[in-house]
Amino acid sequence: MEGQIWFLPRSLQLTGFQAYKLRVTHLYQLKQHNILASVGEDEEGINPLVKIWNLEKRDGGNPLCTRIFPAIPGTEPTVVSCLTVHENLNFMAIGFTDGSVTLNKGDITRDRHSKTQILHKGNYPVTGLAFRQAGKTTHLFVVTTENVQSYIVSGKDYPRVELDTHGCGLRCSALSDPSQDLQFIVAGDECVYLYQPDERGPCFAFEGHKLIAHWFRGYLVIVSRDRKVSPKSEFTSRDSQSSDKQILNIYDLCNKFIAYSAIFEDIVDVLAEWGSLYVLTRDGRVHALQEKDTQTKLEMLFKKNLFEMAINLAKSQHLDSDGLAQIFMQYGDHLYSKGNHDGAVQQYIRTIGKLEPSYVIRKFLDAQRIHNLTAYLQTLHRQSLANADHTTLLLNCYTKLKDSSKLEEFIKTKSESEVHFDVETAIKVLRQAGYYSHALYLAENHAHHEWYLKIQLEDIKNYQEALRYIGKLPFEQAESNMKRYGKILMHHIPEQTTHLLKGLCTDYRPSPEGRGDRDAPGCRANSEEFIPIFANNPRELKAFLEHMSEVQPDSPQGIYDTLLELRLQNWAHEKDPQIKEKLHAEAISLLKSGRFCDVFDKALVLCQMHDFQDGVLYLYEQGKLFQQIMHYHMQHEQYRQVIAVCERHGEQDPSLWEQALSYFARKEEDCKEYVAAVLKHIESKNLMPPLLVVQTLAHNSTATLSVIRDYLVQKLQKQSQQIAQDELRVRRYREETTRIRQEIQELKASPKIFQKTKCSICNSALELPSVHFLCGHSFHQHCFESYSESDADCPTCLPENRKVMDMIRAQEQKRDLHDQFQHQLKCSNDSFSVIADYFGRGVFNKLTLLTDPPTARLTPSLEAGLQRDLLMHSKRGT
Repeated sequence: MEGQIWFLPRSLQLTGFQAYKLRVTHLYQLKQHNILASVGEDEEGINPLVKIWNLEKRDGGNPLCTRIFPAIPGTEPTVVSCLTVHENLNFMAIGFTDGSVTLNKGDITRDRHSKTQILHKGNYPVTGLAFRQAGKTTHLFVVTTENVQSYIVSGKDYPRVELDTHGCGLRCSALSDPSQDLQFIVAGDECVYLYQPDERGPCFAFEGHKLIAHWFRGYLVIVSRDRKVSPKSEFTSRDSQSSDKQILNIYDLCNKFIAYSAIFEDIVDVLAEWGSLYVLTRDGRVHALQEKDTQTKLEMLFKKNLFEMAINLAKSQHLDSDGLAQIFMQYGDHLYSKGNHDGAVQQYIRTIGKLEPSYVIRKFLDAQRIHNLTAYLQTLHRQSLANADHTTLLLNCYTKLKDSSKLEEFIKTKSESEVHFDVETAIKVLRQAGYYSHALYLAENHAHHEWYLKIQLEDIKNYQEALRYIGKLPFEQAESNMKRYGKILMHHIPEQTTHLLKGLCTDYRPSPEGRGDRDAPGCRANSEEFIPIFANNPRELKAFLEHMSEVQPDSPQGIYDTLLELRLQNWAHEKDPQIKEKLHAEAISLLKSGRFCDVFDKALVLCQMHDFQDGVLYLYEQGKLFQQIMHYHMQHEQYRQVIAVCERHGEQDPSLWEQALSYFARKEEDCKEYVAAVLKHIESKNLMPPLLVVQTLAHNSTATLSVIRDYLVQKLQKQSQQIAQDELRVRRYREETTRIRQEIQELKASPKIFQKTKCSICNSALELPSVHFLCGHSFHQHCFESYSESDADCPTCLPENRKVMDMIRAQEQKRDLHDQFQHQLKCSNDSFSVIADYFGRGVFNKLTLLTDPPTARLTPSLEAGLQRDLLMHSKRGT
């Protein structure tokens, strides 16, 4: 009242300066800038001045006054009633008692950058002003004693909106923070109203004559005078019972409770600074009100069981999820203890994700509370926090309640992403409870093929549907499930199962309603792996095997092995001759298909097991087992077949004739016809020495000399002829040897006369110089030099001499080939010629010195003859 402005820091040390000569009426301190706007008077009368102070700068120790201008809304001075400044320093509004409002637009700290104009004129004093910034739009709320309106001051025309037809007194309006969407608060005597720039918002019925209204950290601070309410105040004496007390109420509008209430005497103002509220009273005292921390507030509410209020408070204070979950749990425990199970489970549901589910589940396991447990478990699944045990428990709850609609709603989700439970566990529980259709739905929709088939085959016994389902599956699943359930299906529906197996093993494509891709190339399974399925179903097995062998010739060997065994079994057990003959033909046809070359032994064993003789003989022949064929006919005393086998395969195995002769020789009955046939062939092929033949037939008591007379006569005649031929050849070789030796001797001892008159190469008359060889050929020297390969060899005789030399070298290389000699001796029909050949190569020659007399050379030949006879006799004896 003396024109001074005082500063009160946190240390409470007062300082001040003289701002006006007479008095200061209004102050406005900006929050984001160190700028202070004041209204006061420097002279008597109605002459209000506005001064803008920069508190960061000094002028003679006092704050710097950057601007002074009169606050006059027109031509006549008027008393200022209220003042407000925008935080961006571009707007300042001044309200007057005559109902006018002036707006300073521009930089309020400088005269030349600011423009003042009258924004509002009215008949009622202006009691409150407030700027509200929403994006780029700036609103100005104007409240008088009788109405409330708003202006858009960021534009040009300043459009006005009438918000209400009742106002408030001085200092009874304020602007809330963002927690209440920056609403303009007007505290009337009957209600407190909240306003948006374009409409009225909610209202609160706070009775009493309002004196002051402030907003502080989400709280609405109201100072009112109410004669009806006289709460006890900690700041007043107990003896003070004046009825004109003032009540300070602090409201939490968000959570809807009174945070504080007390009675004071003659409050000057309520100030918010340094995180606290300060109440200045007329008696010169300052009362500090400090807000309790969140945890203390919550504990107070817990003690009063005001859990809803505690929850709202925690949310407004942005308490973390763990803290909220703890409140929900305590609230749920409170409701549970009161018997309000429905309300309790709703609170427990809000703890999902933070509180261990078993804590809640144990409380509701009683049969009477099963619906509460169901609600909790449903939410647990919707949030995808349930495990297999929770799924089991929920489904058991549904089945106990017989709530099929809820059960269907739970399991029949639209997509895989909406499934909030373990599908396999759900199938198990539903199957155990007898809800087969629901279990089948889950199994089919979530591709649990094994469970679907288990239920169909083991529980419902619907084999047709199970087989149809397998036919819809992709190849890999269809194959694996047919291996697993094929025997059961074959036992009950053999024809349909066989049909599906035929498709699966040839060119499988899923049925049109199935999950597989029908446009994908066909796949085929290994047909051999499905043979065990046909146990006890030989008719279907035969159809399957024959189909595979016809449609797919490259089927596994096991298919043909099993088909052969099956045909042999049918042949062995068949009584009808015509059918038996047909089965015989089928078995032989299969053996001749060429599919048993690699499994010859197996096919042979099968034929022997079933006494299928034609098949055995065929396989013997294919395997070149001529000895076994012969043995078979001998066992069955089939003489003509024995001869036929020898004639057919004797060229490949000559020993067959010897075995035939031995066989007939052991027979006591008259077999002269067959013995004669065998001897004829042995004689023609020279297979046995005569002495061995005689010894063999000597074992037969019925055989007489007449049986082999013709054989012996022919044999002796042939040997006589061979001896004569050999003697003739020996004489010729001896004569040739004598002639050659004479020529060699003449060359060594007598001179050689060259009487050739023509060249042996060009056939022209021989002229000197010439070249002569002892062989009798003569050449021109130039012809010899042109055609000869060496100076020592005759060009004419060289090719023949080279052949002889190559033969000699080859014989020398083969002299030590004992294994080859033994092999040729064993395989040749004429062993003597083989030995003679090796004698000729010098294999049996002993080392001969050059000094040995010529007569010594005759001895080895005699020894060789003896060796030959011994070898022949020893071989025939064996």
